[in-house]
Amino acid sequence: MLDPGWLAALSAIHRRGAFDLAAAELSVTPPAISQRIRALEERVGMRLIRRGQPCEATPEGLRLIRHFDEISLLERQLARDLPALSSGPAPLRIAVNADSLATWVLPALRACEGDFLFDLVIDDQDVSQDWLRRGEVMAAVTSHPGPLQGCDTVALGSLRYLATASPDFMARWFAGGITAAALARAPSLIYSGKDRLQQTWAARIVGPVTLPCHRIGASQAFVDAALLGLGWAMNPETLARAHINAGRLQEVVADSALDVALYWQFPRLVAPALAPLTRAIRQAAAEVLVPSSAA
Repeated sequence: MLDPGWLAALSAIHRRGAFDLAAAELSVTPPAISQRIRALEERVGMRLIRRGQPCEATPEGLRLIRHFDEISLLERQLARDLPALSSGPAPLRIAVNADSLATWVLPALRACEGDFLFDLVIDDQDVSQDWLRRGEVMAAVTSHPGPLQGCDTVALGSLRYLATASPDFMARWFAGGITAAALARAPSLIYSGKDRLQQTWAARIVGPVTLPCHRIGASQAFVDAALLGLGWAMNPETLARAHINAGRLQEVVADSALDVALYWQFPRLVAPALAPLTRAIRQAAAEVLVPSSAA
């Protein structure tokens, strides 16, 4: 059996990116962290951490981190049946897209804050499943239904996006209508290089087109930038609707919503331990997301 202290050190180094930060998190000295990693690597007979800036786990190290996360969740489940074993909330790392976090995920986390200490990885819904596949998170909100080996998938519904811009922006860039030429000139907004929503919507409206873009990595800043006329963007209807009703934003093309189906995925092994959070996720999603054919 592997020493849990060794595994905790491995996890902390990978997630904090440095031996000294891991030592501070675990309230031990940096030499103690080094000793734990040395002992673990000798025990398994392979290198588990790539030393650098930042330090990162090797694929074998990630497998052990996932094992440690699973053990922590299973022990938390056991503590529900044997309260004397409880040592407080279990750490839980989740991959979630920024728009879900800004619109519906936080109430679900709040409903379970006594059971878990959340560590959120913010990434695009198209790639969040990769974090789960690599073993770096224990659950993910993703646009991929799977199948992912060893995991369960719960369909949640679709997050509805509207192409929005300020009235001044519309008058400046789209006075002649929404054409491929106009979209190729008008600045758009993207969250990151992985964000394909604007490109997907534009292709549906006018066909393939290359969009000039500003990159803004925050959901509320996306809305604020659209309000200021910096660019047009796909904003969640939940965030944009009040501004549309007040005339501060308008749809670039009426009745052209883009629905992105979302799923909750997690390892089947820890499904019982995650059951309270899964219930909260489904309830919070049902209040905001629109039904989809997959849900």
